[in-house]
Amino acid sequence: MRSLGRPSRLLLLLVMLGLSGGLILLSVTGALTAAEGIIAAPLQGLSGLFNRLSLSISAALEELNDLGQLRERIAELEEQLARRQIESIQLREAASDYERLIDLLSYTSALENQEFLTADVIAVEQTGIARSVIINRGTRDGIGVGMPVTTDLGLVGRIIDVSANAALVQLINDENSAVSSRLQTTRADGSIIGQASGVLRLTMVDLDEEIRQGDLVITSGLGGNFPADIVVGQVTSVRQFEFELFQEAEVRSLIDFETLEFVLVITSFEPIDLTVFEQMDDT
Repeated sequence: MRSLGRPSRLLLLLVMLGLSGGLILLSVTGALTAAEGIIAAPLQGLSGLFNRLSLSISAALEELNDLGQLRERIAELEEQLARRQIESIQLREAASDYERLIDLLSYTSALENQEFLTADVIAVEQTGIARSVIINRGTRDGIGVGMPVTTDLGLVGRIIDVSANAALVQLINDENSAVSSRLQTTRADGSIIGQASGVLRLTMVDLDEEIRQGDLVITSGLGGNFPADIVVGQVTSVRQFEFELFQEAEVRSLIDFETLEFVLVITSFEPIDLTVFEQMDDT
């Protein structure tokens, strides 16, 4: 194929310049306005489409950014909520402990002739025949075997074994526990015995004594194992059988032994050993 010669290229250049000049002149005079509108319409539509697409993409990116920030904020709020819940639980526990300690303090203030030592319950045994708790006080704190253990609601039990920094408390609902007691109203004497079921039974009450449901049972002090006038429980039912020498009653302790947290050890009380007098009688 032959290439254009130099005169031909010059001619073509002149033609192109002429056309360009003509188009410019026509555009200036407004002769191409209609044609420009026809050509510009699809271009404007295409430009609007690209603008809308650009705005949509920009909005989507902003939403993604906002979503990420929202998730971070939610995580921060959840963490703050968890911390507040922990603090709330700790405050409720502290308030509950404070109220219980205030009750114990009020109880000890009412008994001016006794000395008490507060102890925490660190273990509970409520299965089988043995019913006991372990407290975090021992010989280092002046705790000794036989000392009574109470709360503001009444008698818990007594110390039956002790180490340097802990003590074993036999509960009054233990089957091997016996507490000399009396009815607060009639002053009728009897004995509170623990049962395998964990309830208390008042026994050895004379038949001519009246036992009423709701009567309070308190320690009598007889036998020298406990101080007198400590609440043991409340009569819930009375049992009287024909041809029996004594009558009995079911007694409910005011203490929930399974949820004990704080107790008071009466350190000023010294149990009395009456067996020495029995040995003297034998001789």
